[in-house]
Amino acid sequence: MAEPSLPAPVTLTLADESATVALGRALAGALADLEPAIALHGFALWLSGDLGAGKTTLVRAVLRALGVAGPVKSPTFSLLEPYVVSSLNFYHFDFYRFSNPSEFDAAGFRELFGPGNVCLVEWPERAQARLPTPDLTVTLHVMDDGRVARCVAVSKAGARCLQQAIATMQETPGGEG
Repeated sequence: MAEPSLPAPVTLTLADESATVALGRALAGALADLEPAIALHGFALWLSGDLGAGKTTLVRAVLRALGVAGPVKSPTFSLLEPYVVSSLNFYHFDFYRFSNPSEFDAAGFRELFGPGNVCLVEWPERAQARLPTPDLTVTLHVMDDGRVARCVAVSKAGARCLQQAIATMQETPGGEG
């Protein structure tokens, strides 16, 4: 559960895909600023929501904003797409196809969660308690033509990331502020 000193969950209305991309860019900037802490402890971002809610769009925006120029595809079939950004390893997981949480253990993914690694996990609920505790969770829901994102910081690093991302979005024309 969240630490007592962490901020309350934040709910963002994302009017369209460009707003989802703006959230991804804001998260990317915050993650870049957290690079020294991530190098020591790692960072895990869980992304939940229905099919088509924008999880992969958000991950793609994070990676593009951090300079990934090649293809950024959904790992629905491969389960994992790795990227190197600066001195950090980014691992984009998609556990949608898991039928049992034990598949996480069998795949050997646990070792990828830790120092120097950012793990962006779609469908974390499919691996349940086998996953390490996230730093930040984002749950996306379709609402009319847009999305609603509920963001919850679960660690101090997650709180720093979320607070900085929100501040960036409020400073950006067309952002939440």
